[in-house]
Amino acid sequence: MQHTSTVDRPAAPLAPDSRTFARAFGDVRDAWRQRELWGHLGWQDIKQRYRRSVIGPLWITISMGTTALALGLLYSQLLGQELSTFLPYVTVGFIVWNLILGVVTEGTEVFIANEGLIKHLPAPVTVHVLRMVWRQVLFFAHNLAVYVVVLIVFFPALTEPYKMEGDTVTHPGITWTVVLALPAFVLLVVNAVWVALLFGIISTRFRDIPPVIHSFIQLVFFMTPIVWHVGVLNKFTDGEASWKILIAEFNPIFHFLEIVRAPLLGQQQDWHHWVVVGAFTVVGWSLALLALRNYRARVSYWV
Repeated sequence: MQHTSTVDRPAAPLAPDSRTFARAFGDVRDAWRQRELWGHLGWQDIKQRYRRSVIGPLWITISMGTTALALGLLYSQLLGQELSTFLPYVTVGFIVWNLILGVVTEGTEVFIANEGLIKHLPAPVTVHVLRMVWRQVLFFAHNLAVYVVVLIVFFPALTEPYKMEGDTVTHPGITWTVVLALPAFVLLVVNAVWVALLFGIISTRFRDIPPVIHSFIQLVFFMTPIVWHVGVLNKFTDGEASWKILIAEFNPIFHFLEIVRAPLLGQQQDWHHWVVVGAFTVVGWSLALLALRNYRARVSYWV
């Protein structure tokens, strides 16, 4: 009997390394190609939530409008602000904040909540992130109805140059620059994806992260100029830079909020907000792709 030496046998092909940036980019690319899947699932999430409701998703709009109206009326009196400009300011701030809040809080549990699909549906993990972000975009679209109503009511005040209490500049009012809100919104959504990817992977491994973030996000809300105007800080600093101004400037959510809110209200916008958001986009996606490269394959074992 003739024996073949093991040395002469062809070596078994090595398994390709899954921890590569090519695999990470491929996961995002394949998830985008399956937009019919996560798009349909996002719609189903909305329908399921309001399946037995008479007015359905309009509850989202009613809740947003009631909250913005109540806090706008209250804080306009407390801060001495003109209601015709301050109520739209609070309304748009709440609309954008709700999108950010939904992405952060649901993003930490995006993989945990989809445990069944992850284990039984052969799909890129980014599909679940895009489904969640799409759902939040639909909520945002519903809330925009409140902005339209407020814009109609206070249109004369917002289309003329105006100043809010504490402002050092005069805002030009709503002009063609309102179109800048569209690329700002796209940039916001692009950042929402990496936030959900990064925090979703971390939270799936360390289950203490979601409750910590849920508690911390309440503090962030009060430190972000939503129900208070950043110009109020000028009243305490006589228009000079100090640590009180840095309360807003060191808050990254303020910059994301401002690039969307300023054009919708016809306010003068500093371009440094776009620079800060651009920097966060690059750094955030770099960290998200790094996490996706190293731990994408482990998500199904962690959930």
